[in-house]
Formats: sequence, C-alpha cells, structure tokens
Amino acid sequence: MKRKILYLLFIVVFLLVTFEFAFCADQHFKDVHVVFFPGGPPGCPFASVVYRGAKAAEQDLGCKVDYIFSDWIPDKMIAQFKDTVARRPDAICIMGHPGPDAFGPLVDEAIAKGIIVTSQNTSLPPIEDKYKDAGFGYVGQELYPSGVMLATGAIKRAGLKRGDKAMVWGLISQETRGLRSKGCVDALKEAGLRVDYLEISDAVNAEAAQGTPVFAGYVAKNPDVKLIITDHGGLTATAETYMKAARKRPDDIFIAGFDLSAATVDAIKKGYVDVVLDQQPYLQGYLPVLQVCLTKKYGFAGLHIDTGAALIDKTNIDFVAPLAQKGIR
Repeated sequence: MKRKILYLLFIVVFLLVTFEFAFCADQHFKDVHVVFFPGGPPGCPFASVVYRGAKAAEQDLGCKVDYIFSDWIPDKMIAQFKDTVARRPDAICIMGHPGPDAFGPLVDEAIAKGIIVTSQNTSLPPIEDKYKDAGFGYVGQELYPSGVMLATGAIKRAGLKRGDKAMVWGLISQETRGLRSKGCVDALKEAGLRVDYLEISDAVNAEAAQGTPVFAGYVAKNPDVKLIITDHGGLTATAETYMKAARKRPDDIFIAGFDLSAATVDAIKKGYVDVVLDQQPYLQGYLPVLQVCLTKKYGFAGLHIDTGAALIDKTNIDFVAPLAQKGIR
C-alpha cells in the first residue's frame, strides 16, 4: 500500500513538473520576432517540410515567426532579405543559396543593426566564421561531401562500370549551393563514368513540373544513359512524371536524388527513384529558429549542425515512409 501511494505521488509530481515545463516553454521566447526563409514556393515538397519544422519550433517556443517564400531564386532571396532588414526583426534565418559574396555586405548591415542572422540548407563559411559569436550558425548537410556520398552510393547500387553514361541535373552556377552538384559530378568522373551535366533553369527551379520536357528530351537524345542524379528535392519528387513522359518503366534508368517527400517515397516503392540522400529538412526548419531564440535570450554562439543522413532506398524506406507522409522526413 505504501509503495502504491509513493508511486501515485511520483506520477502526480511528474505530471505537475511536466505541465509547468510545457507552460513555461510555450512562453519562453514569446518576445522574440524571427523572419524565416523556407526557400522555395509554398507547396514545394522540400520547402514545405522545412516550413513545418520552423512552424513546430514557433509553436513549441512561443516566438513570433514570419515566413517568406522565395521560389529558390537567389536574386529574389537577396531582395527579400533587404526588405526584411528594414523591418528590424530580432533574427533572420536565411537560405544561403545566393552565396557569401552576395550576402556578405547585407549580413554586415543586419548585424550592425543588432539583427541576429543564421543560415540553413546552404552554408556560408566566410560569414559564419566572421559572425559565429554573434549567432551566425548553419543547419544543413555538408554540401560537397553529400554530393560525393550520393553519387558513390548510386554507382554501387546500380552496378555501373567505367565508360557508362550518367547525367547530373544540378545547380553548379550557384556559388555555394552548387557544391553538392559538383560533388556528384566529381565522384562520377573519378569512377570513370562519362558525365553529362545540365543546369536547372530558374523556371524548373521554381516549378519542377516544367522540367518534364527537358528530362524527356535528354533521354530521347541519350538512350544509353544509365544513371540520372537530380540535385533538387522538387525534381526528385517529380521523377515518376519525368520517367513516364520519357516512356520509361521503373528501373529502366537508375534515378538518384536528394530529399524525401511523400511523392518520393511513392516513387521509391514503385521503382521510379532508386536512392535518395535524406538531409532531414524538418531539422533545417526547427533548429535555426531554436538557435536564434537562444542567441537572442542567452547570447549563445551560432551552432553548426550537419543534418546529412543516410541513403534511403527500397531496403529501408518502410521505416521513414510514415514520417514522410506526415511531412516530417
């Protein structure tokens, strides 16, 4: 009887402490105003997961967060950042796609005005080194190694050999973001493959479905291509559409790409996508918001967090599929 009473008392105390923590945590950063860039357009498979992560952080932490979508266009990100600095929020969480040269002077201005800035998805090493103590951090994959990792994994899984043809559809023109595409190309060439490279246009970058004739046209002109890597979550999620437009059956071409989404999970199960690198974009939403709140309230330095995870294919998709359906993985 005494043990039962003690047990019940423990449960009551635990619930009280949990309730108090949850109540305090909900209001802990209520005075912090953050502007967050999810990157792409609303509804984009990748940007939507980033947004959900940031939204969850907003709800958990009690801070106020405004969201600005950029269609994955670097020039648009820069223009929006300038406008945001003029509004003087407490912190801005940016996508680093425009690169350090474009962002450098603007971040200088923001920091001088007392605005905390941090980056997600694409790192900005010179700026991070300069302002780490002021809260500039990074949450995302390490870009070049991620490209190498995916390409190497794809070569092994596809059983490719020297002289086989591969194509990378990427964003090398973007100063820092393009490092991932470059990692893919370099790893394929190192393995002795013949490599074609296609740059993702602004139109396709903003709306992946517009890449359908590009994909179909390339495949028609290159019937010997055995591997295609799509260096863009939206394009990877559209792979089934691309393959059907090119009149290809599942597994006719080995397709590798980045990032999970509900559409990509379905494509993996059907065989239209063979392997993806999951960079866990939900964390790229949640953790930057948490970090700038901690910096604002407690003066913590910027955190550098690598969210690059394992390769996902048919052998392990069932574990993460339910989370992808919910927009968490």
